[in-house]
Amino acid sequence: MAVVVAVAAAVVGSFAYFGDKALSDLDRQEKECCWADGATPEWMSEVIGVEIPASATDRRAGYKIGSRLDTGLLAFTLPSNEAEKYLVALNPGGAVTVENLRPQPKDYKPAAAFAHLGLPEPETIREARRGGFCDGDLDSPEGKEANYCVKLFAHEFKPGSTRIYLRSTIEPAVSPLPTPIVSAGD
Repeated sequence: MAVVVAVAAAVVGSFAYFGDKALSDLDRQEKECCWADGATPEWMSEVIGVEIPASATDRRAGYKIGSRLDTGLLAFTLPSNEAEKYLVALNPGGAVTVENLRPQPKDYKPAAAFAHLGLPEPETIREARRGGFCDGDLDSPEGKEANYCVKLFAHEFKPGSTRIYLRSTIEPAVSPLPTPIVSAGD
């Protein structure tokens, strides 16, 4: 009887171990996989339908192809006073972005992470503000062409400089996908 119990425990333990390993491998693959090459800030701005101010610096973008929905990421930095004007333009009815009173833990990893762009996750930053809008919500030049719903975050990461983060869930098969940039030596 003890042998049967030991074998059953070993079988159950094996299923649990390999099941957890398979799930964690799938989770890791989903988080690391499928980033489209060549997603530029200009391309991502066009896909989402949101203007990037001419004075924006440190522009970054990513496009992740998902199994059901794709995700577009766009981030850039503006002088804080200009960022405030931009944020008002991207908030329906002039609503102000709200404080992130319940930030996610530092190890928070969304499926399409800004870490892919070398940035901290805005959901983990207590000082970040958040907001959002959907297509049809805006009349301002900055967002009247919005094609999807967009989650918006803003963080004054140093005095006078605010980083704007935009994350949008996108219907699959955006066409055409970005073309990888090929250098002259390739």
